[in-house]
Amino acid sequence: MTKTAPRAPGLLLGIGLGGFVDGILLHQILQWHHMLTGTGDQPMTTVAGLEVNTLVDGLFHSVTWLFVAVGLWLMVRAWQAGQLAPAWRVQLGLLLVGWGGFNVVEGLIDHQLLGIHHVRDDLGGPLGWDLAFLASGVALSAAGWSLTRTRARRAGMSHAPFR
Repeated sequence: MTKTAPRAPGLLLGIGLGGFVDGILLHQILQWHHMLTGTGDQPMTTVAGLEVNTLVDGLFHSVTWLFVAVGLWLMVRAWQAGQLAPAWRVQLGLLLVGWGGFNVVEGLIDHQLLGIHHVRDDLGGPLGWDLAFLASGVALSAAGWSLTRTRARRAGMSHAPFR
């Protein structure tokens, strides 16, 4: 029986870390948006709006933290079960696929379908920024997929990298 490297931990870590980049960079450092700034009910220009948005941003960070915690827990469990750690290229690829997947899902649901916020809520026309965010998700996922495939070909593996 051949033991394989776990894939789920890398994907979950990528989702969580991608969420941290979004929350820390776009919400806190650049202050381009918060979770509810696109609704019009919770503007970031009022103290009351910032209080509600800070709370919801904190809940968002809690969820991204859970993705990281579960990814780390699964990784340790897999290693304890004797599974091999993925090669660094595969692990990096899985992280990028997870991060890109986060951007695509978050961009489609929060930005487009629900409209609760946009990448740049501080500007009048956020669609271009939202589309760039979605494109970054596709690019990250494609780059990650490429890294996992390159490693699989080098190792002579004929199976898909996500099995």
